[in-house]
Amino acid sequence: MNMEAFILGCGGMMPLPYRHLTSVLLRREGDLFLFDGGEGTQVSLKRLNLKWKKINAIFVSHTHADHVTGLPGILMLSSQVDRTEPLYIFGPPKIAEYIETSRKVLDMYINYPIVVNEITEPGVIYGGEDFYIRSFPLEHTKTCVGYTLEELDRPGEFNPEKAMELKVPKGPLWGKLQHGESVLNEDGVEISSEQVVGKNRSGRKFSFVTDTMYLPSIAPEVQGSDLLICEGMFSRDCSDQAKEKKHMTSTQAAQIAKEAGVKKMGLIHYSPRYTDNDLHVLLEEAREVFPETVLTKDRMKFDIIYED
Repeated sequence: MNMEAFILGCGGMMPLPYRHLTSVLLRREGDLFLFDGGEGTQVSLKRLNLKWKKINAIFVSHTHADHVTGLPGILMLSSQVDRTEPLYIFGPPKIAEYIETSRKVLDMYINYPIVVNEITEPGVIYGGEDFYIRSFPLEHTKTCVGYTLEELDRPGEFNPEKAMELKVPKGPLWGKLQHGESVLNEDGVEISSEQVVGKNRSGRKFSFVTDTMYLPSIAPEVQGSDLLICEGMFSRDCSDQAKEKKHMTSTQAAQIAKEAGVKKMGLIHYSPRYTDNDLHVLLEEAREVFPETVLTKDRMKFDIIYED
């Protein structure tokens, strides 16, 4: 099952000619999940030829303009296709008012259900048969939340040679063993699933953290992420400004990645003070703490693969 993260925009505060505002699309097989939607979101979706009309749910970190102003256009365009499935929108308090006010003021024609859920406490907010998405609190100048998508463990690998050795004939009995049941072999001896199926294999984890000051509580939430997308808005020499505005330096983002034992971190939400030629400073400072750091760029793709 494929899982890919697409960076639709990596900028903070204001869009630049070469940098749209923060937005990430996560594609997990047939499911599409949008995390924030700043200006330029639709442009990157179009340039990447992503099927945005199939977005299942939108997860908003907070209601500052640079994270939500791309959403009205997506809501309106979704009415131009034959969409019947509901669109779920999650975010902290005020997100429902923002969506409803936008619909009224812009006189939107919406022909599909929009279900808005405001997050008032941390926990699981969305899920499917083999995954769940949870939110957790961040600390910014406005109520803000982070998100993780985590898959449940997968069954271990089935060993057909071992099953044959234990005289279990190929067919329905193999299926039962793979589903954790015990069966009787050709000699009437009970064979358990554990004898022919390996240990459970871990699923994957994606985390999205932006617009927050450094908090020790973030690392446990994103623990073990295969990919952490995390704001690193400022360089170390702007740490006072970062603290005042309740943002993070790239060094602080790297500290979270290190504490959480993540496999890879992509920095995002850069201050417009940094041109693309300046961003190497953020990367270099982060890599001093967490070497597996990369700079995200608009329309960059990350493949999130199984470890085993």
